Amino acid sequence: QVHLVESGGGSVQAGGSLTLSCVASITVISNWCMGWFRQAPGKEREGVATIDIDGSTDYVDSVKGRFTVFKDNAKNTMYLQMNDLTPEDTAVYYCTADPSVGVWAGLYYGMNYWGNGTLVTITS
Repeated sequence: QVHLVESGGGSVQAGGSLTLSCVASITVISNWCMGWFRQAPGKEREGVATIDIDGSTDYVDSVKGRFTVFKDNAKNTMYLQMNDLTPEDTAVYYCTADPSVGVWAGLYYGMNYWGNGTLVTITS
């Protein structure tokens, strides 16, 4: 069974920063493509960032230059560093993983395994 556990959500003012964490098993961290999705109130879920086992990454256009996804295999953890946050970034953020997709397909078509999500609220 795959367990993905997010943490790090919270409320910050616009322009601020947050770092989300996702803890997974060593198998997932080392061998699967992983990513972050988000769902804002009243909107569809969208891919935010993905990272593959070779370190390649992909981002949705709206977060390029502001968000960075990276992993620490020694800590079994994937991170999403979010800078220059805006109210439009308010959403529940989900950690995702899949053994069978790459960064582009994972970002735009989704992944099969999901965490429970962590809420990020940006105030203006």
